[in-house]
Amino acid sequence: MPEIILPIVQNLADRLNEKRPLIQVIRGPRQVGKTTSLEQLCKLKVFKNKIHFTSGDGIQTSSWIEEQWQFAYDQNLILIIDEIQKIPNWDETIKKLWDESIKKNRHIKCVLTGSSSLNLQKGLTESLTGRFEELSLFHWDFELSNKLHPKMTLDVFLKYGGYPGSYQFINDTTRWTKYITQSIVETVIGKDILFQTSVRSPALFRQSFNLICSYPAQVVSYNKILGQLQDKGNIDLVKHYIDLFESAYLIKTIPKFSKNEIKKKGSSPKIIPFAPALSTFFRTDEISPETLGRIFEAHIGTLFLKNGFNIYYWAEGDYELDYIIEYKNKIIVFDVKSGRKRKSNSINEFLKKYPNAKLIFIDKLNYLNFSKNIEKFINDRV
Repeated sequence: MPEIILPIVQNLADRLNEKRPLIQVIRGPRQVGKTTSLEQLCKLKVFKNKIHFTSGDGIQTSSWIEEQWQFAYDQNLILIIDEIQKIPNWDETIKKLWDESIKKNRHIKCVLTGSSSLNLQKGLTESLTGRFEELSLFHWDFELSNKLHPKMTLDVFLKYGGYPGSYQFINDTTRWTKYITQSIVETVIGKDILFQTSVRSPALFRQSFNLICSYPAQVVSYNKILGQLQDKGNIDLVKHYIDLFESAYLIKTIPKFSKNEIKKKGSSPKIIPFAPALSTFFRTDEISPETLGRIFEAHIGTLFLKNGFNIYYWAEGDYELDYIIEYKNKIIVFDVKSGRKRKSNSINEFLKKYPNAKLIFIDKLNYLNFSKNIEKFINDRV
């Protein structure tokens, strides 16, 4: 398979070539190319300083960070530490070293990466506030996946897409399923979540993940999820589980569109798995056209989220609209043509409340134009 240079490589190189960049933090899910991107960065011949690239995997003490920092400091090197979140007390150690270098007016260029958003986010917000910039690396979209695997169609992507390491197995469903289950889902749930967070019933937690991901692009009440779990619990437990899955880059929930903030916060969530593979790996039967349509809708949602848009859904009774954004003082409704049946006059019901809203259709024919440049796609239509 060809080597793909991710856009984040050049973006990071540009930042590191600034005179006094902040700490650069790369976050994202497992197995999407963070470490590979750093290795590609090291090969670029665009830096005055050489790079010291190391990993926190297997390191037990924060003193190791001080050793790496001092080495880079003495040699005037760019310091890159991969998997920083695995080192105890990493955040306070980095804060101390960074502040000391600033006081001495001896600036060090530093890049940190981490897969686990739980630990990393806590350290960034509690210790490193004002000292870092964040670059996010997300699951692979269709266009990028197609470059790596040129014979991949959009429908194949909607069944197997998101994790490039799995593409070598898409012709062998058994191996592909085993890879996603063991190398992705179980690793994230077991190491990135359960290892760091106390969960009453790990078995129930794992069950809830498959259940939640079985509702791509669907509005599901917390009570419905709770009722399908094979254990006693409460709505707060379900919300806690969802928060953990969101923090580990597995899913995202979006709220109902409303000008009433209380209604917005109290609404049932619409489930958006961050990769199509997360909605299919546990299924033992043939994926129906309706399910594939739902996964397409969810994928459109992830593209909005990855590009920084705040998105909502709208539903009243049997009426439903896929995605709504507020953009340049306009309310824009997106109708994703996925092939599933719905009330055709939903937009008319919405326009009764918001008569100035604009409507944009997204289907598989204009999908690539949408995914390449969402803002241009919107501006050309409103």
